[in-house]
Amino acid sequence: MPQLEVDGAVLAYDDEGPRDGTAAPLVLIHGWTADRHRWDHQTEHFAGRRRVVRLDLRGHGESTGAGVRTIAELAQDVTALLDHLEVDRFVPVGHSMGGMISQTLALTHPARVERMVLVNSIGRMAYSRGRGLLMAASTLVPFRLFVAANIQRAFAPGFPRERVREYVRSSAGTPREVVMTLYGAMRAFDVLDRVGEIAVPTLMVHGYHDIQLPVGQMLRMAKAYPDAEVRIIDAGHELPVERPAELTAALDRFLTPGA
Repeated sequence: MPQLEVDGAVLAYDDEGPRDGTAAPLVLIHGWTADRHRWDHQTEHFAGRRRVVRLDLRGHGESTGAGVRTIAELAQDVTALLDHLEVDRFVPVGHSMGGMISQTLALTHPARVERMVLVNSIGRMAYSRGRGLLMAASTLVPFRLFVAANIQRAFAPGFPRERVREYVRSSAGTPREVVMTLYGAMRAFDVLDRVGEIAVPTLMVHGYHDIQLPVGQMLRMAKAYPDAEVRIIDAGHELPVERPAELTAALDRFLTPGA
């Protein structure tokens, strides 16, 4: 497993697939409390024919480090890794918080982003008064209960309970400082008024049963994009693991226009 030291963190990453292809590399960016293995199905599918880069964000998975306070700072980590790997043009594929990072990359480095895929992600966190109070109250419960409650509700009804427990245990291994700081960073994230600047073709794939980031919020965002394609799948918030084959197929169609 290769690693890169970046601003007080050690980032674990995978860099797979051919280097001599004409297709821009895929850069797979996971969400809050997850890790790069959320993308196992997509990596296995695409790495046989194009370059695929995926990383554990700082403080997640096998990466170390903390201290980031904003989504923009996480985007800087991704940029540092891509610079190290000499990747210029690329296609960011971001899930949830990873989609927030992807949009930030598209806004700060527009010449480097060829296309973009947002999976269960939005451009602005928006809560009703009741849900906002509930989310604020959830931070007052014990840490492990806070993590468990947020991860359990991310899956659509009927997803195997033993697998949900597996993801809860994995997420609870993320350092408390990282979890809580980035929870605040997501709540503060807001680029909705700027997404009209993102002119590259963008695929938005969302779970119909997503109650973490409801599909209606994604649809409102999609209207502001100059070139957005929407795909809604019968799943919850964790599309990469709930419906991996369907997500991969949607990516395949988007990445091979005219095929």
